[in-house]
Amino acid sequence: MAEGSIAEEVRRRRTFAIISHPDAGKTTLTEKLLLFGGAILLAGTVKARKSARHATSDWMEVEKQRGISVTSSVMQFEYADHVINLLDTPGHQDFSEDTYRVLTAVDAVVMVIDAAKGVEAQTIKLLEVCRLRNTPIITFVNKLDREVRSPVELLEEIESVLHIDCAPVTWPLGMGKAFRGVFHLLNDRLMRFTGGEERRTDDAERITGLDNPRLDELFPDEVAALRSDVELIRGASEPLSLERFLAGTQSPVFFGSGINNFGVQEVLQALIDWAPPPQPRDGTLREVQPTEPAFSGFVFKIQANMDPKHRDRIAFFRVCSGRYSPGIKVRHLRTGKDMKIGNALTFMANERVASEDAVAGDIIGIHNHGQLQIGDTLTEGEALSFRGIPYFAPELFRIARPRDPFKSKQLYKGLRELGEEGAIQVFETETGNLLLGAVGVLQFEIVAQRLSTEYKVDAVYDAADIHTARWLIFPGEEVRKRFEREQAARMARDVDDNPVYLSSNRYNLQVTEERWPEVAFHATREHGQRIAQG
Repeated sequence: MAEGSIAEEVRRRRTFAIISHPDAGKTTLTEKLLLFGGAILLAGTVKARKSARHATSDWMEVEKQRGISVTSSVMQFEYADHVINLLDTPGHQDFSEDTYRVLTAVDAVVMVIDAAKGVEAQTIKLLEVCRLRNTPIITFVNKLDREVRSPVELLEEIESVLHIDCAPVTWPLGMGKAFRGVFHLLNDRLMRFTGGEERRTDDAERITGLDNPRLDELFPDEVAALRSDVELIRGASEPLSLERFLAGTQSPVFFGSGINNFGVQEVLQALIDWAPPPQPRDGTLREVQPTEPAFSGFVFKIQANMDPKHRDRIAFFRVCSGRYSPGIKVRHLRTGKDMKIGNALTFMANERVASEDAVAGDIIGIHNHGQLQIGDTLTEGEALSFRGIPYFAPELFRIARPRDPFKSKQLYKGLRELGEEGAIQVFETETGNLLLGAVGVLQFEIVAQRLSTEYKVDAVYDAADIHTARWLIFPGEEVRKRFEREQAARMARDVDDNPVYLSSNRYNLQVTEERWPEVAFHATREHGQRIAQG
C-alpha cells in the first residue's frame, strides 16, 4: 500500500458486503468482482463440485461440499487507484447472525436479486438490518441469461416489498437466450457481451446512442423493446440522486449475469464512484472520525481453524480510525489490559499475508488466543466503545455429549471456542451439561462436522426440552441467590458467564416473569457483553 496521508488513504477505501437470498448468485458475483479487480485470473464455478476449482471465497471444507457460504470471507484488492474491502456473507438464513455482525463493519452493501425469483425472504430480513444503519445499497439483478421476469415488474416488486426507491442505471437488451447486453442509461451506450466466458475480456463492443443504426443492424428483434423500455424508465422513474443513495432511501439498479460477466464491472465502478469512503462511527462517548490519528476499531467476527494445520483463531477487526503498523500497542477496553498487535493479517479469502499498514475501512486479522471476543473495542488508550450487533435468543436447542467419554475435554474446548466464535451459542447448565442453541438446524450440522474434522470429537446431540432462553439481570445479590436456588434446574451460563434462564415453554416463561417482576428477562444481548448485575 502506498504511504499516503491518513486522509488520502481513507478517501481511497471502499468497504462493502454482498447480501442476498441463498442461490441468488452472491458468491459468483464475489468471484467476478475479484476477477475484474485483477485479484484472480480464473473464477471458480460454485456449482461444479466435481471439479477441483471451488469459489475462492468458499474456503471451509463444508462450503466446498455443499456449494453454500456459511462463513463470512474478507477479500482485499486494489482497483482504479482504490482499495476495495469486500466482505462475502452467508446467504443461508440459518447463519443470519453472522451476516448481521458483518453488516456492522461495512459502509455500503451490494444486494443481489435473482431475476427469476425476485425479492425473497432472506433479502427482506437483511435489508431491514441495513435500514437500521441507513446503509447505502447498490442493487444487482442477476441471472438475466436465464428465463426471467420482466425488468419493470422486478423494479416494482423491489420498491413495494423492500420500501426502497429504484434508480435504474443499466437496462437489459433481451432476456434468457436472447440476452445481448446492457444499455447504460447515464452513459447512453450499449455494452455488448459474449456469454460463457470465464476469463475477463476487455474487447467487448460498445455502441453509443439509443438511435445508433448499429443497434438495428445487430439486434433487429430486440431493439424496439429496448427503446420503448428506456423511454418509459427515463420518463417514469426518479433520476439517481447521490444524496438519497447515501441516505439509504434510493438504490441504483444494475442488470446482468454474474456467471457470464454481464454488468459486473459497472457495479464495481459504481462502488468507486458513488459508495462512501469509511464513515464516522459512534464510539459511545463521542463520534470517532475515520481520519483521526489515534488508532481504534472493533472485533466483529472470530474464526477458528482457518488454517487446519496450525489450529489458529483469528479475530476479524474493523479499523475505525488511525493507522495500524506492525507492533502497535493498544488498550483492550473490556479487560483494561494493554496488548501488542505484532503480526496482523490482510485477507484474500483463504490467502493471508502480513499487514504492513491499515487505515479506517480496512479489515485486519489479529491472532487470538482467547483474549478477544466479538464486540471488543481496541484503542490507543481512550475509553471508546463501538456498539455491537446483539446475540438473539436461540429457537432450537440440543444437549451435546461425546460418544467417547474420554473425549469430554476436547468436546468442551471445541464447543467453547465455537461459541466464542459465534458459530453457535453454547450454555453450560448447573448440572454441567453443554447445551447448544441455534437459530437454524443447519448450524448444528456445521458444528458437528467442524467438531469432527477440527477437534476430532464425535458427539451425540440429544433433543432438549427447552423452548427459549433469556438473559437475566438481577437488582441485587440477594434476589439472584433466591432466584437461582428456586430455578436451579432451569439455570445456565453463556460463554461470557452471564446467567441465563431456560424456559420449557411460553407459558412457563410467562409465569416465571410474573412471579419475579424485579428480575429483567432479556431476549438479546450484545456480543462480548458481560451483563452488569445489581
